[in-house]
Amino acid sequence: MAIEDDLTDEEFEALVEDGLQLIPGELLDLLDNVAIIVEDHPPADLPPDTLGLYEGVPLTERDDGWAAGALPDRIFIYQRPLLAMCDSRAELVDEVAITVIHEIAHHFGIDDEALAALGWD
Repeated sequence: MAIEDDLTDEEFEALVEDGLQLIPGELLDLLDNVAIIVEDHPPADLPPDTLGLYEGVPLTERDDGWAAGALPDRIFIYQRPLLAMCDSRAELVDEVAITVIHEIAHHFGIDDEALAALGWD
């Protein structure tokens, strides 16, 4: 049974913050020009059960000219799919942390195949 949809946006964002607290500070300190954004649903061109998305240029693909006028990379966390898959707030916090770690890995240039090999799929 999924978590009730009666969480306010503010409560969900607080759970995202709780999830972020589970990520080692050393890893968060290495992020470069990244915004973490909560959206209700993934865009229509993605599967409806998508939990997160990284949009940007991975650190491994940046060159010296990259920073000139570059917008921040963005990590999207999709609230409704996460709520639908979780049975408790504790599970939600864990799933948010896993989703954020997965998307942060893409920022560092780690692809889905490598993440699967590491057990983060």
